[in-house]
Amino acid sequence: MMRIKALTCLLALSACANVPLQAKRDLVGMARSDLIACAGVPDNAAPLPDGEVLQWRQDQQVQGPFTLKGPMSLEIDLSGHGTCHFVARLRQGRVAQVEYTGPSGTLLGPYSACRPLVLACERQARLSLKSDR
Repeated sequence: MMRIKALTCLLALSACANVPLQAKRDLVGMARSDLIACAGVPDNAAPLPDGEVLQWRQDQQVQGPFTLKGPMSLEIDLSGHGTCHFVARLRQGRVAQVEYTGPSGTLLGPYSACRPLVLACERQARLSLKSDR
């Protein structure tokens, strides 16, 4: 029974880490207006000859799930901390490429700090894919 619980927790944690990686694929083709509707107003925008680049920033440290706190302010942090910049390149008003920058890794995965930035857009992209079928 303990093995099943451990496996369930492991699968849940890996699903959280996969959202940013899925978004790199699923957001390609999304319209600019839909991207801003789900991700919010970008922190930075830069025009390019063939389109533009939009950037959203998560500069507050995102902490992984393993911090142990004890008496007398004793704290042991076994997790990683990360920040993330979600960068979308647009061509002809549609997402052409998604990348992440910053030290975004925690124990949940290499881009886990990016999850809050792309979660709503990933859900929107999945709903769109289902409705197209």
